[in-house]
Amino acid sequence: MLSKGSKLYSILHNKCPHCHEGNFFNSSNPFNLKDFDKMENNCRVCNGSFMPETGFYFGAMFVSYALNVAIMVTLWIAIEVLSSDNLPLVWYLAGIIIPSVLLVPLTFRLARLIWINIFVKYKGC
Repeated sequence: MLSKGSKLYSILHNKCPHCHEGNFFNSSNPFNLKDFDKMENNCRVCNGSFMPETGFYFGAMFVSYALNVAIMVTLWIAIEVLSSDNLPLVWYLAGIIIPSVLLVPLTFRLARLIWINIFVKYKGC
């Protein structure tokens, strides 16, 4: 399932959707806040383009929205299950908003990787 050639491999390992060899983002660490959004223009291994057209990653915004909704709902359910019945609203907001903001670099990258993997097929090298 996570073998080379699957879209999930490319998404989770930050790899080129064309060949699954080259890195998609310059830095492997999504929490390096200085470079978390820096992408290569082309794969260094197969020279596949990571920018198919102008505005291509606009659609990744919707994927990011879905990821963030999933994270927030999961956090809300976890707080609801693990807390007492009369927890103040401030605790709910803090328990949902703080982790969501801290995960922005990760969701940004995942959204772009998911988006390009929807449209680009694995070709191998």
